[in-house]
Amino acid sequence: MKKKIFMLAFVAAGFIVTANAQNNAIGLRGVYNGAEISFQHTLVNTNRLEVDAGFWGNGVNLTGIYQWNWDLAQLADGFKWYAGVGAGAGFWGINDKGYFNAGVAGQIGIEYNFNIPLQLSLDYRPALYFLGDGKGGYWTNVALGIRYKF
Repeated sequence: MKKKIFMLAFVAAGFIVTANAQNNAIGLRGVYNGAEISFQHTLVNTNRLEVDAGFWGNGVNLTGIYQWNWDLAQLADGFKWYAGVGAGAGFWGINDKGYFNAGVAGQIGIEYNFNIPLQLSLDYRPALYFLGDGKGGYWTNVALGIRYKF
């Protein structure tokens, strides 16, 4: 009996893994003066979470964005667009005194998912930093992303 339950659990786990194939992506999001390590995890069919750790200019940052995704199959199979909101925190001025800031961020972009596990994206991300010991302010970037889907 234990052997049958184990085999049933093993087969069920295989179906779950297969059904959830390519729900994650990892790669780089290149910005004007640096790059971010980018990870995406699909939460439900049309929503996902993107977490990026950035190293650019004179600082480092961490951003988390909740995204809604929409199909653009009328352009071509594999095209989607997305928009989202989230939060970010960073430490800037590493070579100087340095300061910490935190705030809110948004994102809007377009992506193409190839038939192989590869995704290209182009997006715009504005952020408003108002917490911390830095001067705060408004910050934006445009990024080109390349991710491996798994």
